[in-house]
Amino acid sequence: MIKSELIQKLAEKNPHLYQRDVERIVNTILDEIVRAMADGNRVELRGFGAFSVKYRKARIARNPRTGEPVHVGEKKVPFFKTGKELRERLNADSDS
Repeated sequence: MIKSELIQKLAEKNPHLYQRDVERIVNTILDEIVRAMADGNRVELRGFGAFSVKYRKARIARNPRTGEPVHVGEKKVPFFKTGKELRERLNADSDS
C-alpha cells in the first residue's frame, strides 16, 4: 500500500471528512514521526511498533567491481521494531 492508497481508504471510512483533510492529517503524522527521529527520539505506537534511529560507525568498505577500499562515513539509519499486537495479528492466519 502506498500513501495515496492509505489516504483514500481513510477517506472512504470517514465520509464526514474531506479527502484533503485526511491527506493533511496523514502528512502531519508522518512529518512528526520523521521530525522526532531526526531529533534522535524514539516514536512508539502501542500495538503497532516503535521507530528509532540506529547509528552506523564510519568504516572502510570495498568497491565490488574494483576491490578498492572505499571510506564510508558514519550515518543514521531508521529502524522499526514491530509491536506484540502487530506480530500476533500477522501470525494469526498461519496458526490455522
